[in-house]
Parts: sequence; structure tokens; C-alpha cells
Amino acid sequence: MTSLLVRRRRNPFAEFDALFQAAFGPVRRAGVSSIAFRPVNRLTGFMPAADITRDGEDAVVRVELPGLTLDDINVEVEGGQLVVRGERRDDRAEDQQGHSLREVRYGAFRRSFSLPGHVTADAINASYDAGVLTVRVAGAYAGAGTHRITITSGSESSTSFSSSESSESDN
Repeated sequence: MTSLLVRRRRNPFAEFDALFQAAFGPVRRAGVSSIAFRPVNRLTGFMPAADITRDGEDAVVRVELPGLTLDDINVEVEGGQLVVRGERRDDRAEDQQGHSLREVRYGAFRRSFSLPGHVTADAINASYDAGVLTVRVAGAYAGAGTHRITITSGSESSTSFSSSESSESDN
């Protein structure tokens, strides 16, 4: 009987890519997949900072989007997720004493936050002021209290149900 040993060749470029992404964020070029087999997409590395706080039973999401206008931002509910997306476009030019400086910064961004199953789009409102997008999710923490579960010993948990008891508990 012979055994076959298959060795996988190490890819130093994939390892470097993984280290680079871990250090500097989600910068990927179209057509180049990452080492973690994530879907290939076009990200520019602009990921706005976000903060989620609790205000009573509401969740308040604040996303820092300095320099953007309302036309650049889109807030929607998509598949049980609150999705904030948009695009940053900043074009600036200066001419001083025969020297010109031109800066162009741009990039699309997308942040998503999981919503509880009972929250609908009607419970969400958003406002934008001074570079901060504030999204309030009304009732996000409703019923989110802690419930203590009684622990029984091994002999007590082995009780059997009759067929009539189990059909009543299914209803």
C-alpha cells in the first residue's frame, strides 16, 4: 500500500495581502480575492466610524460622515439589517504663487447593523446634522430583558410527556 502526500504550496503574496488588510482595513481591488475567501468587491477603504447606544428601549446609531451632504447618504432596511451607504466626493484645488495643489478624495462606503426581528422600517427615523448621521430605532430593546432559566438535575429532566401533553405544547 502506498500513501500519497499532497503538499500545498505556500503563497507569500496571499499572506502579505492578509497582513496588509489586517493593518490598513478593507482595501481590495476588483478581481483580486482575499485569503479568507470573502466575495470579491470593490472597497476603497473609507469606513466611517459608528457608535451604538441605548436610550431607554430605543437604539441610537451615530455614524460620522463629515463633509457629506444628504444627497451622498442613503439609509435603508435590507434583509433584517439597517444599511447606511453612500459616497464621499471631495475635490479641492488651490493656486498660490504659481503653484497649484489639487486634492481629490472619493470612495463609496457601506455599514450595516443587525436589527431585531420585531423591528420594522416604520420604527426607524434618521437625521443628519454637523457631519453626524443619527438613526433612532424605536423599540429595538423592547423585551430584551434578562430571563433566568431554572436548571434541573439530570434525574429531574428525564420526565416524559404523554402524547396529549406534547400536542398541547405545540399549539
